[in-house]
Amino acid sequence: MERGYVLHSRPFRESSVLVNLLVDGKGRVDAVARLGSSKNSIRSIVQPFQPLIFQLQGKSDLKNLKQVEAASPAVPLTGHCLYSGLYLNELLIRCLTVQHSAEDLFFNYHQTLIAMAKEFNQSQLRYFELALLQELGTMPSLENDPSGAFITGSGFYRLEIDHGFMPVIATAYNQHKFFTGAMLVALKEQSLLTEHASEAKKLMRQLLAPTLGSKPLHSRSLFIKKATATFNPPAKS
Repeated sequence: MERGYVLHSRPFRESSVLVNLLVDGKGRVDAVARLGSSKNSIRSIVQPFQPLIFQLQGKSDLKNLKQVEAASPAVPLTGHCLYSGLYLNELLIRCLTVQHSAEDLFFNYHQTLIAMAKEFNQSQLRYFELALLQELGTMPSLENDPSGAFITGSGFYRLEIDHGFMPVIATAYNQHKFFTGAMLVALKEQSLLTEHASEAKKLMRQLLAPTLGSKPLHSRSLFIKKATATFNPPAKS
């Protein structure tokens, strides 16, 4: 039996769905699942954030999902955590293909969901993005600059996607173009502070952009709409 999470599902023929899965030890797997009759339907558990155990059958890239069971209760995500979970799912679908095994991401993903359900912190997203970029092989070194010198907490660095973090002299005129060594060291050590949040998010967006392309993330749009509705409630009649 395999274990995994549904990242996304959509209707596929009569009484079946096409699911994108993150599977322990395998990475992304796409499969067809028959939902079954109303009495024995698995529809209620073939959902995001629900840990599953199942069998995968078939020799092609599109597998058949069999003997699906809930491995444990669904991870309870609400509010910001829910939108962040949807963001992680969309990120995995957009960045991983079935040819990329990403074997180590399952545990990282599971731990991130559990941590968010307990107490949400933006840094949890940054650490998962870091793990994803490292899995894809597109994360520059957070240890050394291109010359081999250590990245220091007192330094300032410019990101060059193909080379890494280049040391720069910081001035008031170029401060929007560099990253602080303090944030880079904290990211490497997974000890980001509140004051690093905006800078770390900016860095990850730059690093993910070549893989994600220009198509907007649907989960990000949902979050923006939710935030706008929260701060601008409809006027009472």
